[in-house]
Amino acid sequence: MLIGIVLGVLVAVLRLSPNPVVRTAAFGYVNFFRGTPVLVQLLFWYNLAALYPTISFGIPVLPWMPTRIITPMFAAILGLGLNQGAYMSEIVRAGILSVDSGQVEAAGALGINKLQTMRRIVLPQAMRVIIPPTGNETIGMLKTTALVSVISVPELLYSSQIIYARTFQTIPLLIVASIWYIVVTSILSVGQYYLERRFAKGGQRNLPLTPIQKLKSFSTPMTG
Repeated sequence: MLIGIVLGVLVAVLRLSPNPVVRTAAFGYVNFFRGTPVLVQLLFWYNLAALYPTISFGIPVLPWMPTRIITPMFAAILGLGLNQGAYMSEIVRAGILSVDSGQVEAAGALGINKLQTMRRIVLPQAMRVIIPPTGNETIGMLKTTALVSVISVPELLYSSQIIYARTFQTIPLLIVASIWYIVVTSILSVGQYYLERRFAKGGQRNLPLTPIQKLKSFSTPMTG
């Protein structure tokens, strides 16, 4: 997910570039990774070593051997990260476009360069739009990791499959795996709620009470 966020910010900025070559290359990246199933991408990276056992890049003394570098775990991280970067780029781009263009013009009039404008003015305000779908993508990414079981990465589902292949208790193990997914997604949802609340302070004067604050208000005895 971290790889996806970094790539998403970078590609989103490139998508908004005035340079048509850079803009087209960024669009091609997004179109390719959003247009192909993530399972196909995982299998591609996993089987890349079978297609190219040795890659030298024109330097025979420095051969690159995908069989040693692209392990199942590396293929899983690379496939999920590159795929998520394409989706995150659209989320970040929508957040950037939600910021009024007059603020960018005002920053330019004050002599602030484009990089500082993006980092200190545009992105902090865009976070109110970026955070909610990013939280949903994070939860979705957690569930998508189940796909890496097809390339023998020992994640939650794959570990459950190994156990029930030995004990023949398929349904109980799948229920246990589902419970763990629900527990972790619930924790991520709570974190998303408080993160959204923090970035909403600039746009709302009176924030609604959190569940903990509501509980305290009910438990506090009234004085009169």
